[in-house]
Amino acid sequence: MNPDASSPIRGSVVAAVDIGTNSTNLLVTSSDGSPLARRVTVTRLGRGVDASRLIGEPAATATLDCLVGYRRVWESLGAERVHVVATSATRDATNGDWFLERVEATTGVRPEVLSGEREAELSYRGVVTGIGGASATWSTSSHVVIDIGGGSTELVVGAPRTDGPPTIAGTHSLEVGAVRLTERHLLSDPPRPEELLNAIGDVYDAFDEVCLVDPRLAAPGSLVGCAGTIVTSAAVEIGFAETDPPSLAARLDGFFLEREAAEDVFRTLATECFADRVHNPGLPRDRADVIVGGLCVLVALLRRWDAPGIFVSTRGILDGVCAEISGRT
Repeated sequence: MNPDASSPIRGSVVAAVDIGTNSTNLLVTSSDGSPLARRVTVTRLGRGVDASRLIGEPAATATLDCLVGYRRVWESLGAERVHVVATSATRDATNGDWFLERVEATTGVRPEVLSGEREAELSYRGVVTGIGGASATWSTSSHVVIDIGGGSTELVVGAPRTDGPPTIAGTHSLEVGAVRLTERHLLSDPPRPEELLNAIGDVYDAFDEVCLVDPRLAAPGSLVGCAGTIVTSAAVEIGFAETDPPSLAARLDGFFLEREAAEDVFRTLATECFADRVHNPGLPRDRADVIVGGLCVLVALLRRWDAPGIFVSTRGILDGVCAEISGRT
């Protein structure tokens, strides 16, 4: 049995699994936080959840099959603690408990269903473990960390400190993401201009609402982005087709994606049909059908902020979970 994740154990191998709306991901780290294994698998658990509020059997089965393989990985590496989290699709689905019971039977671990705020907190925690930590340029001024997921987008307002890593000043979750916007609006191949405008309009509306609640969001000094949409956008911009996680981290962690470059990637991918889009270097085939939805979120936020660009982090929720349960932060 795995120890309870509420009390950190230092000096142990730990594993974290993130069951997201678009992908199911695994990270195993050593006692010093070094990654031993990192896996990303598109399982599309959230397919249809926005409309039906139900996790479908095919999506559940694909995710559970993935978890069987992940369990072999963390057991082979001797993980002493495993923590599983589930995000937007599971918390939105009315049959989420049915799915969680199957995950527990498959993995031996009862998943934690993250609130939007908790998801944002873990993403931020993961990001600050990398790309320079407290010494990074972005972390020495006001900043916002952006995690664009399949079903939701998390925004974290960060506050710099002179005596350690930056801290969280506020967290917000927007009900817009790559899968959700694709299923709501992007119904043509390629999407029609009015479909793109409607998707971007959803992002504007959601963002404007949270700015009323937290005015600190309105003018951050810098932006940092994590998760699949942002990392993929940077990879497409430079034509980096490598999918190996260490190679991606070495090439893209800390990369500054200029706004005009993000807009150019958006224009290119949004005007191509799926059959052509899949040939872009840096774009994995299993993300090609929802990447435009994710880019609608990214470009909408960059436009609203009138930002020059965004720093890319290849770390995120899983790094935050592993740091938390191993007591490293």
